[in-house]
Amino acid sequence: MTHAKTDAPKPPAPPVPPPTAIARDQAGCGSYRPLTPAILDALRAIVGPAHVIAGDPEKLEAYSHDEVAEREYAHMPDCAVRPGSAAEIAAILKLANRERVPVTPRGAGSGLSGGAVPVCGGIVLLSDRLNKVLEFDRDNLTITVEPGLVTNEINPLVREAGLFFAGYPMSLESCYVGGNVAENAGGGKAVKYGVTGRYVTGLEVVTPTGEIVTLGGKLSKDVTGYNLIQLMVGSEGTLGIFTKVTLKLMPLPKASVDLLVLFPSPETAIAAVPRIIAGGGVIPTAVEFMDRTSFTASCEYLNETLDYRQAGAMLLITVDGTSAREVEAAYEAVGEQCLKAGAIEVFVADNHTTSERVWKIRRNVAEAFKVRSPRQSLEDIVVPIAAIPAMVGGLLEIARRWDIEIPCYGHAGDGNLHATPVMNPAWTEGEWHDKLPRILEDIFRLTASLGGTLTGEHGIGHKRLPWMGLFCSPAHLAMMRAIKVALDPNLILNPGKVVPPGPAGFPVE
Repeated sequence: MTHAKTDAPKPPAPPVPPPTAIARDQAGCGSYRPLTPAILDALRAIVGPAHVIAGDPEKLEAYSHDEVAEREYAHMPDCAVRPGSAAEIAAILKLANRERVPVTPRGAGSGLSGGAVPVCGGIVLLSDRLNKVLEFDRDNLTITVEPGLVTNEINPLVREAGLFFAGYPMSLESCYVGGNVAENAGGGKAVKYGVTGRYVTGLEVVTPTGEIVTLGGKLSKDVTGYNLIQLMVGSEGTLGIFTKVTLKLMPLPKASVDLLVLFPSPETAIAAVPRIIAGGGVIPTAVEFMDRTSFTASCEYLNETLDYRQAGAMLLITVDGTSAREVEAAYEAVGEQCLKAGAIEVFVADNHTTSERVWKIRRNVAEAFKVRSPRQSLEDIVVPIAAIPAMVGGLLEIARRWDIEIPCYGHAGDGNLHATPVMNPAWTEGEWHDKLPRILEDIFRLTASLGGTLTGEHGIGHKRLPWMGLFCSPAHLAMMRAIKVALDPNLILNPGKVVPPGPAGFPVE
């Protein structure tokens, strides 16, 4: 007698520890020493009593998190210190090394990876007092600034000279230059101009052991030894603390036009992107993508009356150039490619008011979803441009499988998409916490299968640390650990970020 085969019920998945608990475990937080009254007195002697915050949970809470909204990614520091010079930072790091106390650098706190979260407590080192423009060198087309300068302050200073800083991040109104360099921040203009690292020609860095080192300067070319500037760019405050940044400036475009293009579906919009870039003979400044869920949420949030309801997706395309005639020819060529690719409508925004109107839709997608659902996970995947249609199709399948929304928007011109799982309103908080890691694993495995990677501009921090093994081979990770230990032998600088430990931890003797 035979019996029909039945699948045995699967045991429930084990509960997933909170993200900060994972980061603390991987950082080995138990190996650090507590912050004693003697250490606090030493910090006050270095920077002055007014610039040390300790014993005040209400004030310290502001430094326990960045723009990642979920509290499970936060952790309280023991104190916050506001140095006013490279020499003071060097003294703090020497003290921290002697006492084995962790130090977490922090800019404006506008990051989206938990990179400025002090997962092991200890000292949060703030850069807000280091906020000066040190030199604007018109002849060499550079500007040298301190790390705490708000990025948005650069372009008004250099505009009269016909120049601009092209390493434009989307949050330039609030972020600091130092944070942009630490994250190698990108944004809407990266298609044509690239990201922050392309424009960093010089750095003054305080190493984790407290040495002050100058790298590069105002040179356009320099192959004298290893490229340590680009090692530091994007290192997320794990290899050094910036105290001066020299940035290359570019000629200011004389004209710019934005196109808001409606498509019947995400697939047709995304399929148009390679065609726009390869077929139109024009390199757009920006090509931003929004699926229907994203732009509808933003338009409703803004009370936007634009006739968008027939569209299944939008592209927001910017072209700029040296003359109005050049830009007109460029946007006509791009618009023609969009119509050939199946666009429903092409709206032209050729003045500041209309350009601001269409860009507000893109810039407010994240804010709109915060209002719509407080539980979401803003991700930052990158795939080759030709793989974007497959990525978007795969995200739709993952969303159906998990019965959730995964709105998708971002910088389609360089393959950088913000896929954002949003909690099903019928779920409990516990269900969301249990299911989210598995949803993310599905997204990241799909990304890896398409030749993509984990993050394009938001960084690893501790939010994405558990997924590094999907994208980096053991040998790759071992190289990064060796670099970290060589520069930070006591592992005191921003622990629990970027590089997960190996099976035997970090290679510390």
